[in-house]
Amino acid sequence: QVRLQESGGGLVQAGGSLRLSCAASGRSFSSDPMGWFRQAPGKEREFVAVISGTGSPYYANSVKGRFAISRDNAKNTVSLQMNSLKPEDTATYYCAGDVRVAAAQEVHYWGQGTQVTVSS
Repeated sequence: QVRLQESGGGLVQAGGSLRLSCAASGRSFSSDPMGWFRQAPGKEREFVAVISGTGSPYYANSVKGRFAISRDNAKNTVSLQMNSLKPEDTATYYCAGDVRVAAAQEVHYWGQGTQVTVSS
C-alpha cells in the first residue's frame, strides 16, 4: 500500500518560515516527479511545486522566489521550504506522488494533508 505522510505544518506569522516534509512508503518515487499542492477553504486544490526525479524544480508563480522544493531519493522523501509566508498561503498542503502534470485531477498518490496557517 502506497502511503505519503506529511509533517511540519503549523501556525506562523506573516514573513515567517515553515518547512514541510513528506515521507513515502510502499513504493519508490525516486524516478518520478513529486510535488506539493494546497487547498484553501472554499477553493479548489492548486499546484504549488514539483520536482523531477533528477531534481529539477518547477513552481507556481504565486510561490516562486519564496518556496523551495527538494527531495532525497535515498530516503524517498520530498520537502518544501516556505519563506516569506503570506496570509494567502494559508491552506492545507498535500504531498503528491508521480506528478506528471501540474493538475490535481491527474495525481494518483496523495498524502492526508498538513495545515499551514499564516497570521497577519
